Amino acid sequence: MVYKATNKLEVWRKLADGSTIMVGELAQNKRGVYFKYQAEYLQKHHSLSPFNLSFDNSLQLAPNQPHNALHGAFSDSLPDGWGLLLMDRIFRQADILPNQITAMDRLAFVGDRAMGALFYRPASSLQATEQAEIFSIVELGSQAQAIFDGQTTQVLQALVNAGSSGGARPKAQLYLNQATPNLCSITPKLGSAAYLVKFTSQQLSLGHEEGLCEAAYLSMALQAGIEVPQWLLLDAPNTRGHAINAENKWLALKRFDTTVAPGQTEGRLHLHSASGLLDADYRMPSLDYADLIKASSLLCKSPAVGQAVFRRMIFNLFALNQDDHSKNWAFLQGDDGQWQLAPFYDVTFSPSAYDEHATAFAGFGKKPTLKVLQKLAMQANFSSWKQAQRVIAETVEAIQSFNSISQQLNVKGTTRNLISKQLARIYQDNKILLQE
Repeated sequence: MVYKATNKLEVWRKLADGSTIMVGELAQNKRGVYFKYQAEYLQKHHSLSPFNLSFDNSLQLAPNQPHNALHGAFSDSLPDGWGLLLMDRIFRQADILPNQITAMDRLAFVGDRAMGALFYRPASSLQATEQAEIFSIVELGSQAQAIFDGQTTQVLQALVNAGSSGGARPKAQLYLNQATPNLCSITPKLGSAAYLVKFTSQQLSLGHEEGLCEAAYLSMALQAGIEVPQWLLLDAPNTRGHAINAENKWLALKRFDTTVAPGQTEGRLHLHSASGLLDADYRMPSLDYADLIKASSLLCKSPAVGQAVFRRMIFNLFALNQDDHSKNWAFLQGDDGQWQLAPFYDVTFSPSAYDEHATAFAGFGKKPTLKVLQKLAMQANFSSWKQAQRVIAETVEAIQSFNSISQQLNVKGTTRNLISKQLARIYQDNKILLQE
């Protein structure tokens, strides 16, 4: 087919009550991508990105970096890793090379399938509109695993339609009904709820136990007083396609960007990552907890939010979640313009190659000193170091329950032992933070 670049898009927002409003327009020329708010949106609604997008009727040019020449608020609508892989497969099938594709083309392809409240018109002609209403989650997940493992190049259209989310792992945005857990849909159905389902693969660091271990970490975080998404574990097939109950599970996370009131259509909350909000490149260590605590407190206009970020920071430190980059922090905005910290997500055992965190502790990639943590505690609005230490102690106590929680979830003994040893090592490295 003849490739024609997308040069103009309307940006729309779905509100929490299910209604929609046009936010503004994106336009691209040789200089870059411009955005302009719609007058009606300026009168009735609130800024999508208060730090880097002026809330007025000016024509605003996106920076070239770090979001591929898009404004951060719109870059958050694009997938990375897995979602880009699926998208590029479809473009290649249409004889379009990935290096011909612009970020605007990708937004048009995502259309109304992005996480969060924003969607884009007109949708790309490469989007397939015909799809099955209800289909097997086993079939979908099995194909996702086969693609991720390099066993097939074929892509189900349903998998592409469900793939506009971040991260490298194979996953899908689906609607599940617990009455029929083996069936799912791309669009809402009566009695269904929106989930992000994470599939597994032997190619992942923890193999087919990735879902179980993330579930254990979510349980620990909840025990530590941290807000996490609701989740459930789905039976996954073995290599022969038969469901097994113990070792192979897929983790389904209830989406926190959707709202559903009785008798109403599905609504959405605007979702903005720290990467998009602060123009922090998630591909490299570009964020510091000092900046994240400050930005969170300012955006949400709440000292308690700074303390919540501090608690999550301590969890990441002691739980060896070193993949704490800027896309793994996000905020939600309601229709009233108020912001809140999104639930803790993508939290699991993830040591990095150099044993350093993607988000630094006031300049330290690992083993922050007592003085550094005291400084961060002050920035997080704690009245005293003792108050912050109580948060540290509560969080560490929850993490020390990993072995019992993971055993209840049927994580293999070898995996439990591997993680437990690493957690014990990190505790020894940082236990000075608990001393009087």
